[in-house]
Amino acid sequence: MRLRKGRRGAALDQYKARMGSVKVPRAHVETLPDRTEGKLGVFLPNTKTRRAKLTAPAHLGLEWAAA
Repeated sequence: MRLRKGRRGAALDQYKARMGSVKVPRAHVETLPDRTEGKLGVFLPNTKTRRAKLTAPAHLGLEWAAA
């Protein structure tokens, strides 16, 4: 299963473009240009716990250690 490139994927792209990193604080909420919000601080840790079923978004330089 691949990580979906939806609202949260777009929020992660935007965060990385602005901050130069994908190390997101737990409480961070990213607001997109259309004023929707992506709760990246919760999304990334939850996604990492399912990493055995997902592919890390390599285009962002995000790598997950083996479980």
